[in-house]
Amino acid sequence: MTAAEAQRWAAEPAKDSGYGRTPYQRDRARVLHSAGFRRLAAKTQVHTAGSDDFLRTRLTHSLEVAQISREMGARLGCDPDVVDVAGLAHDLGHPPFGHNGESALDLVSGPCGGFEGNAQTLRVITRLEAKVPGAGLNLTRATLDACSKYPWFRKPGYRKFGVYDDDRPVFEWLRDGRDDERRCLEAQVMDWADDVAYSVHDVEDGVHGGYIRLRELIDDPDERVELCGDVAATYSTESRDELGAALDLLLSDPAVIAVAGYDGGYDSLVALKRMTSVLTGRFVASAVGATQSRYGTEPLRRYAADLIVPRTVRNHCALLKGMALRYVMRSRAAETWYEQQRTILVDLVEALTRTPERLDPLFRPLHAAAADDAAALRVVIDQVASLTDHAAVAWHQAVVGTRR
Repeated sequence: MTAAEAQRWAAEPAKDSGYGRTPYQRDRARVLHSAGFRRLAAKTQVHTAGSDDFLRTRLTHSLEVAQISREMGARLGCDPDVVDVAGLAHDLGHPPFGHNGESALDLVSGPCGGFEGNAQTLRVITRLEAKVPGAGLNLTRATLDACSKYPWFRKPGYRKFGVYDDDRPVFEWLRDGRDDERRCLEAQVMDWADDVAYSVHDVEDGVHGGYIRLRELIDDPDERVELCGDVAATYSTESRDELGAALDLLLSDPAVIAVAGYDGGYDSLVALKRMTSVLTGRFVASAVGATQSRYGTEPLRRYAADLIVPRTVRNHCALLKGMALRYVMRSRAAETWYEQQRTILVDLVEALTRTPERLDPLFRPLHAAAADDAAALRVVIDQVASLTDHAAVAWHQAVVGTRR
């Protein structure tokens, strides 16, 4: 890495070099020791955190993404610590209750530019974490760029974005003069690792939880058509016929067939874990192989290459996402608790906007210094987004429940 890539947003005193750590190893330690990272242990991935000790939380998901990112990046020639940190940090901005909570906060944050988990991640690591005054964790430029999954501001036609308007200065600094939306290779590796982890692991959790019954899907051609329709509408630009062919191939894999009769016993758990390992390994190896086929086997990093993922593999990943959507997320969305989650967060934002003295000591001075109502609302959103699932419920009882 160059000196510019190892630079930090805020100047820091020279560190004791006795350990011989690189700047990127320091970045990794800063994320691992951050308060936001610890909170991920009690934040929902798909199922409510703490509802089942088998199921993943945001913390276990982030550790898995980091592991996949590190191994895939190392095989391509990226700095392993940079891609590792990107995997560890990529969900630090996600609020309580997973994507349901993200939608609820976006609903009430329109006056300050909306809410998006990835944009909130940038805000957490560059501003809100208490490490370096005014700079958050003060990570290196290369690491911040690797964390930029969506390096653009909110705009029409884009559901995802990666930076709020008032975080423009640090965003422009980390992009180091780039005025396009191209992502560095390390960010692409992290993004694909995230896709691989949550598509494969959400299906694993869904099978274990009884939401996804692969035998029924294998035996019912009409259901497979419906699933492909969901995927075409949500996760893929491929035709239903193309997705149908990919689904037939996926469901004919011996590792998948072995899970069709899952009953929760030891042998079933072994088969389920084997399916997870086979699919993860295949998705990673395919991307590495295709990228090296195009660019060669010399080390690749930063903007020297784009990650190439074969179409069939992308289709398989999209189909797994579709299974989680169709059989898990929609089932959960019908539950009363799912709507209560949204109510809790909306109520909290409204109550804390009226009574900012209830904010944590970390956020109270930021609210007092806010230049206008939009900036003050953003601080309230920061507070609510920082809460764990359990803390959000407790805060709601304390702040809103007494008022009612």
